[in-house]
Amino acid sequence: MRLCFLVEEHYRHDGMPNEVIGQLTAWGHRVDVVRPGGSLLRMTEAVDAGAHDAWVLKTVSGGPGLTLLEAAAAAGLTTVNDARSIRGVRDKALAAAIGRGRGLPLPPTYAVARPELLGEIPAAEYPLVVKPADGSSGRAVHLVPSPERLEALLPALAGEGMLIAQPYVPNSGTDIKVYAVGGELFATERCSPLHPDPSVRERRVPLSAEVAAIAAQVGSVYGLDLYGVDVLLGPDGPVVVDVNDFPSFRQVPDAAARVARAVLHLARAGGPAPAAPATLPYTLPLSIPAQAAAQVPAAAQVPAAAGDAG
Repeated sequence: MRLCFLVEEHYRHDGMPNEVIGQLTAWGHRVDVVRPGGSLLRMTEAVDAGAHDAWVLKTVSGGPGLTLLEAAAAAGLTTVNDARSIRGVRDKALAAAIGRGRGLPLPPTYAVARPELLGEIPAAEYPLVVKPADGSSGRAVHLVPSPERLEALLPALAGEGMLIAQPYVPNSGTDIKVYAVGGELFATERCSPLHPDPSVRERRVPLSAEVAAIAAQVGSVYGLDLYGVDVLLGPDGPVVVDVNDFPSFRQVPDAAARVARAVLHLARAGGPAPAAPATLPYTLPLSIPAQAAAQVPAAAQVPAAAGDAG
């Protein structure tokens, strides 16, 4: 197969996707790499409808790669993930509206085009987490304890474009990151960007049935095949605080091979596979009684099938 990877400068030397590209090449597939952030693109000719079996995007939010991926999708080409689905999670304000409307446990979300408008949020909602609507990799995420602190922070927020604010979810200081690839879920625990602690090291952890059901539901709600979900275990249960298309897949065993197989499967299928019965179907309830929330393996099945390596 012939694939086109759109890789922006931020990920030029990153293991993901370079190891996936290397794996696909080792299996005999041809991979063309386009760096949209460092290239002059002649958009009227950038998408050759017959040149590639699928286009794959690995970029920062707000980068130019998504525009090129959307051009490929508009020409009827297969993209990984679906270009509209990526747009739906890259805009965190849009993602919050979609997710809450479909029953995902997301915190209430405010969106503003100018940072001073955050001052209209009631004091009872503090502390707040404020971040750019197109942010990624933890950029410009602020924990704001009070309206007075917000006032002092406004100059730093002035150049960030649209912002979102969410009430802070009390938690232990660690996040659960769930990765979905090839029909499986893998959970890791890591230090929260709001509570940096060098002593907390990222590690694989068991995945509870409740969190697994929520992570699987995320893929269904947003139409994603390769994705990551950040979950906080708050006082009222798990809360989704971020969704990423094509994340790092750190701590996932044989990540490069798993992602490469998933890309090939989606390329051959021409898009997402239809849902099929599996250990954790998307239709599981989002809330499971505590006595039933037994631990399940760190790799939990979700409805998708991985293609073979060839």
